[in-house]
Amino acid sequence: MSNRVSDEAVEKVTQEIRSGHSSRRHDRTLPYIHKVGAPPKQNLLREIKDSVMETFFADKPLSHFKDQPGSRKFVLGLQAVFPILEWGRGYNISKFKGDLVAGVTIASLCIPQDIAYAKLANLKPQYGLYTSFVAPLVYAFMGSSRDIAIGPVAVVSLLLGTMLTDEISDYKSHEYLRLAFTATFFAGITQLALGFLRLGFLIDFLSHAAIVGFMAGAAVTIALQQFKGLLGIKNFTKKTDIISVMRSVWTNVHHGWNWQTIVIGLAFLAFLLATKYLAKKNKKLFWVSALSPLVSVILSTFFVYITRADKNGVAIVTHIEKGVNPSSASELIFSGKYLGPGIRVGVIAGLIALTEAVAIGRTFAAMKDYPLDGNKEMVAMGTMNIVGSLTSCYVATGSFSRSAVNYMAGCQTAVSNIVMAIVVLLTLVFITPLFKYTPNAVLASIIIAAVVGLVDIDAVVLLWKIDKFDFLACVGAFFGVIFKNVEIGLLIAVAISFAKILLQVTRPRTVVLGKLPGTKVYRNIYQYPHATQIPGMLIIRVDSAIYFSNSNYIKDRILRWLQDEDEQRKESSGPTIQYLIVELSPVTNIDTSGIHAFEDLYKSVQKREVQLILANPGPIVMEKLYASKLVDMIGEDKIFLSVGDAVATFGSKAEEV
Repeated sequence: MSNRVSDEAVEKVTQEIRSGHSSRRHDRTLPYIHKVGAPPKQNLLREIKDSVMETFFADKPLSHFKDQPGSRKFVLGLQAVFPILEWGRGYNISKFKGDLVAGVTIASLCIPQDIAYAKLANLKPQYGLYTSFVAPLVYAFMGSSRDIAIGPVAVVSLLLGTMLTDEISDYKSHEYLRLAFTATFFAGITQLALGFLRLGFLIDFLSHAAIVGFMAGAAVTIALQQFKGLLGIKNFTKKTDIISVMRSVWTNVHHGWNWQTIVIGLAFLAFLLATKYLAKKNKKLFWVSALSPLVSVILSTFFVYITRADKNGVAIVTHIEKGVNPSSASELIFSGKYLGPGIRVGVIAGLIALTEAVAIGRTFAAMKDYPLDGNKEMVAMGTMNIVGSLTSCYVATGSFSRSAVNYMAGCQTAVSNIVMAIVVLLTLVFITPLFKYTPNAVLASIIIAAVVGLVDIDAVVLLWKIDKFDFLACVGAFFGVIFKNVEIGLLIAVAISFAKILLQVTRPRTVVLGKLPGTKVYRNIYQYPHATQIPGMLIIRVDSAIYFSNSNYIKDRILRWLQDEDEQRKESSGPTIQYLIVELSPVTNIDTSGIHAFEDLYKSVQKREVQLILANPGPIVMEKLYASKLVDMIGEDKIFLSVGDAVATFGSKAEEV
């Protein structure tokens, strides 16, 4: 009953305003002005439930279980955990042909890369091969991407190698190996927890700009580290910053470089880069680039063997242990001084690996137009790294170079990962002794050729054109990595990403609106200079939710707009501002501090004899305006559905003042 009386009172006031104004407009009839509706009051528990569902379960993962019998729910549950049980039913020989070719192709690429990347992590070569055997098998059963190729990657290998040697400098010790397995275990736990708790949105806090800079810096750092193998330097710095590396290179120039090693390294580096360029120019020749690392390993190994260049100082792999992965469950560290570092390194490596994998998965899913479940990806990645830590593997993730080759080779499903794993297994069992004479210079060349693609110049140029703050984040992460270390670069990347968020939240944009000629549309006068302001009125739009972190800034900014505009209009002999219209359509929410800021704003403009008017508040904002009694302070007749309605109601009165 009281609501109806209130509505009738508001309607009466509105009618009075209309009639008073219409007489001044020479009997022009105002258009019908719709009253802003108050949303139905929500139950607190219901509101909390809706917020939780929207935050963590926006994709409604349990919807297909609804109204299903128990047996069907069990099957659906298994398919949710193991997607291969769902898509495997439609698998056929035609798809297998594509997966077989793709799997063999990426195996030829991954075998030499795995040997090289293991060296980046300061591990023996077989651990890279172990990782490309177990991890892809687990992912094939649990992952939702059809194109991603799993295994060790350069950036994560460097990250592990750098952070682990900070804890244990003797990387040839057994404790170092145990710490690597422990970090891999906790990397998997981190990824699994993020997926299971549906917290995948947390990795989005690392902005694209920061990732571009971090990856480029890591690529340069990785390439610099390869000078040791490329030049045949024996006494090389363990630091990763560019100054230490270049000092180490030049101090060994007279007696530390080996000319045979340099010839081998540069020759095969030129070959690898030439094949990459050829494949880039002609997409059909992708297989040339994919096979070139394996060809390089075979040719260089044969050359060293027949010439015995190793007797002349050319460093070689010497030995890769033969056989299947041994168990490493008993090697994990769950107590003692290395438990903390193991957790810390694992969490950081897990997040970086997850960020890279999800980005790659989304890229190829968009290209082929199929859905990719981010949380399933995290669970799959976490499970494979936990299993990997128990089977002598280190952190694995999606490789962009291998995934691109997998895609171009015509992969149809994750079976290509199974094929690759089988080829790696056969290599471990039968072929590893043949890699004994593989020169380290070729492995260095393979790594350099692989990381060149991580430096995305076009992306950096685009960042500069679009957003200078993003460019700053990119550059900050880049220089942090190359001049200090990977950890500092990552920290800078995260810090700048958060700084950008805080800046946008605490200093939101407020703009002055004007009317576009010949329309009833009101837009930013800086974007549309021909938009005209209404005499006697100032229309301001707030482009952000209003919280404690920005409420005072928004209030002060609106008052500054009011003062500046009033002074300008006085100088131009225009009517003074009598009405301040605040457009709230972009304001998705407002908290208690925001309400208090609007109360203060109302009091401030009242002292200036200016009437505050609100336009188009959303349901959440409107609910809080009613709950705080701010509606009673401002007046229900001063809250409109649109700026046009507010101008239609008060515009003529403002013109007459």
